[in-house]
Amino acid sequence: MRPEPSYTLRRAGAADAAAVRDMFHKSFTATFGHLYPAQELAEFLAGCSEERFRHECTDADHAVMLGEDADGLLLGYCTLGPYDLETNSSRRWWVLRQLYLDEAAKGTGLAQTLMDWAIGEARAQGYEELYLTVWVENHRARRFYDKQGFIEVGKYEYRVGNTVDDDRILRLDL
Repeated sequence: MRPEPSYTLRRAGAADAAAVRDMFHKSFTATFGHLYPAQELAEFLAGCSEERFRHECTDADHAVMLGEDADGLLLGYCTLGPYDLETNSSRRWWVLRQLYLDEAAKGTGLAQTLMDWAIGEARAQGYEELYLTVWVENHRARRFYDKQGFIEVGKYEYRVGNTVDDDRILRLDL
């Protein structure tokens, strides 16, 4: 039997921006890179800069939680914040913008730990609904979100260059 991997959670700060950006680039490319022409993917990733992630790691409207191993190596992260979703909700809502893991961290329970944090943080901040988008062909993520109680409430066009992905908007009542 394989020993249970250990990890700790901590809030991200400005100094974590480069590591979060690198994790995003690596995970996004591994999961979705095959969907886009190379030039469009490169231009999209260039727009996902260290400065953007520094803003998210420090801005009061965002919350970023890191999952790290005992040596401080980033294994995954989760970001909450505003997003350009259209909802018909009159309730106070927030968006789970990203939940990304290193390949080696998948299956360790870190995704569930980060999700539990995200739901708890949204509740603690007084939000009544939590939204996210997921690519229609990302079946693993969709099963995970369904297990959390998210329900599909709409469609979302996620653009990378000239490519438009068919995403679904999911909502969790808090």
